[in-house]
Amino acid sequence: MSGMRSARVAARVQEELAVLLRSLADPRLQGVFISRVEMTDDLQTAKVYVRHEQAGELPTAARRALLKGFESASGRLRKEVARALALRRVPELRFIYDAGQDSAHRVEELLREIHADDEAQNRKS
Repeated sequence: MSGMRSARVAARVQEELAVLLRSLADPRLQGVFISRVEMTDDLQTAKVYVRHEQAGELPTAARRALLKGFESASGRLRKEVARALALRRVPELRFIYDAGQDSAHRVEELLREIHADDEAQNRKS
């Protein structure tokens, strides 16, 4: 039961953060979006997964700068999320760069290369 509530709160936190993200003027946060939010069952901590539009091309230093931008804005974001959701306790926001899709794209590329190599070898034989 609490898992369902934490999932609902996580969805609401994601919606609010997406709206709030548009109001931030920090250049480190331009082109960024919230990919998902995971909330602990006690609603004390929210893991906020973020990505940049140019994720695959984004250098590691830029990813770190992006996370620093979120860290510097976390107090304001937390305060605004608390106000919007009217929660008794405000969850701590932990920002994490979501590299999952990059890994999935890399695996797909490798599978395509393997498939292309197999087809090339079949043509030769």
